[in-house]
Amino acid sequence: MAPQVPSTHRVAFLARRAAMAVVAATVLGAATAPAASAAGAGAPAAPAAPAAPKKLPEGLYGTKDPQYDGVWRQSLALLAQDTVGVKPAAPAVEWLAGQQCADGAFTAFRAEPGTACNAKTMRDTNQTAAAIQALAALGGHSEAVHKALNWLKSVQNDDGGWSSMPGSPSDANSTAVVIGAFVAAGERPESSTSKKGGKTPYDGLLTFRLGCDAKEGERGAFTFQLKGKAPNADATAAATTGALRKGFVVAPAGGGSDRPVKPLSCKEGEDSRGSKEGVAGPAARAAEGGAAYLVAQLDKNGQHLPSAMPGQEKQPDVGNTADTVVALAAGGHRAAAQRPLAWLKKNASAWAKENGPAAYAQLVLAAHATGADPRSFGGTDLVAALNATGPKPAAVAPGKGAQDSKDAKGSEGGFKLWWVIGVGLAFGAGIGFLLSGRRKKNAL
Repeated sequence: MAPQVPSTHRVAFLARRAAMAVVAATVLGAATAPAASAAGAGAPAAPAAPAAPKKLPEGLYGTKDPQYDGVWRQSLALLAQDTVGVKPAAPAVEWLAGQQCADGAFTAFRAEPGTACNAKTMRDTNQTAAAIQALAALGGHSEAVHKALNWLKSVQNDDGGWSSMPGSPSDANSTAVVIGAFVAAGERPESSTSKKGGKTPYDGLLTFRLGCDAKEGERGAFTFQLKGKAPNADATAAATTGALRKGFVVAPAGGGSDRPVKPLSCKEGEDSRGSKEGVAGPAARAAEGGAAYLVAQLDKNGQHLPSAMPGQEKQPDVGNTADTVVALAAGGHRAAAQRPLAWLKKNASAWAKENGPAAYAQLVLAAHATGADPRSFGGTDLVAALNATGPKPAAVAPGKGAQDSKDAKGSEGGFKLWWVIGVGLAFGAGIGFLLSGRRKKNAL
């Protein structure tokens, strides 16, 4: 199936997602090679990368230019630390809180947070929702969280969903991460309804689900946006988690119970689109279908999800695989989650070292969701490695990764900024291509 052609308004969203999941830039177990041009033959050449700031702000995690993913990576880093008993450094929390605009929104990065946001500031629902999840977990930021939620409510689309950039068509990923923000803040997502039509976030999310009218093998998947209706593993992982009323942090299931994965059964009339029954109804059934689609993709590709750029062979997509582990764990599919988790333990360390705090955080959260030990993850102490990418934490729970390993001092962000900009140019030129990973198109 031909990939959808994203519009230019999604470039910032895709850049954020690319910075988190980092598509096709690293061949696992081998040295990193320069990424090929995203535009492909005949497309405009990517411009030279803008110079990174001479001095990054105090408290910021990661060493690369934060223009596209500063708030995102900081939020995931702080959230992962809090989840495993690490008290983040005060400057790191202050930096994140200081990025908020007066109206409650967050953008990817404000170099001068003392200067007020204006009409030209590119407010971003994904960055805002990520910051909400982190600040709500850390505590002591109720006013900031409340303002951010109110801003999200003010930019909800008529279909009940959200886009990364307010005013643009909704997408599954943005809607899912916003649902997670409401849950993290202790609010019911369905309490937020669109001004026109009274649609809930679940109404919006389920519009992206491919049901019984889709091709066999695609049923149960979610598409990123409605245009083209291509199944998208990244969107499916995000939407499956969101449909289960979960955010980035999924608590490990207690006991030894396991829920088998059940593919969408059209004979039983499970192609319902409404959401009035809440999570116990159509949304939960949609999550089951999404989980089944993800498991099928894992089985087909050796327990990881693939990603490819035009003209290149498929590469393992570590970020999407980690998100899929979280989605399966959220649905109680313990056995199904263990298989890709085992693959991550064997293959993800080099990817995380190359790509920095958000990557380490994804793996920490995947380990947490499955009850695995993030401090002994395939021989890597993910917590120590994450801590080493930013300011020293204020406190680490006794006996839990207080000793940073030598390998923790890796560089962040092998996904070159010039490649991200090249992606934007390719989109502007109307070139569709596959992207992976919470910023891309993965038509599986």
